[in-house]
Amino acid sequence: MKIPSVLFMFLLLGLTAFAPPVKLTTTKLATGLSVGVPATFAPLPDDGIATKYPSPRKPLAVFSNPSGRVDFSVAVRPTTFESMDYGVLLKIYKSSIQRLYSKVEFLKEDIRTVKGRDFIYFEFVSTVTDGQRTNQLAPIKRYQAVQYAIQGQQLYVFTFVAPANEQAQWQPTAQAVMNAIALK
Repeated sequence: MKIPSVLFMFLLLGLTAFAPPVKLTTTKLATGLSVGVPATFAPLPDDGIATKYPSPRKPLAVFSNPSGRVDFSVAVRPTTFESMDYGVLLKIYKSSIQRLYSKVEFLKEDIRTVKGRDFIYFEFVSTVTDGQRTNQLAPIKRYQAVQYAIQGQQLYVFTFVAPANEQAQWQPTAQAVMNAIALK
C-alpha cells in the first residue's frame, strides 16, 4: 500500500510537532546581553577558542556540544553602520557569505524581530571544496544560522554551526538559540 506524499508530509509534521522542546540555559555574556545555550553545551576556554577560532579578534564566547562538532559563538566587532542600515547590510552580508564558501544554499534570509530587537538573519548550508588539483579532499558541508545586530557602535554576530548531514537534528536547536537572544 502506497501512502500519498501529502499524507506522508502531514504525518511527518504531526510527529515533529510533538518533539520535546529544546532545553536552553540562559547565560549572561555582558551587560544587556544574554543568550540561550543548549543545556548540553559547555563554554570553550580561551585556549580552546584560540585553537578553534584563530583570529586577532577572538569571539566573546563559544559554546560546544560534547563531541565538539557543533558550536554556538558570539562575536562583537566595531561598526560605523546603524540599525536603520539593515536593508543594505542584508545584501552586503549575503554577498560576504557567498564569497567565503565554494557554494551556499540559503534556506532563509531576512530582517526579523526577536524580543523587541531587529536582527539580520541567515540560515544556509555552506560547502567548501578543495581548489587544488593535487590534493582532492572531500567537500566540507555545514549547516549554519547567523544573526547580526547593531547596538551603539558594536556589531554582534551570533553563529550556530553544525555538520550539514546533522541539519535535521540541529536546526530546531539553532532556531531556538537564535530566538533566545536578548540584547538591550
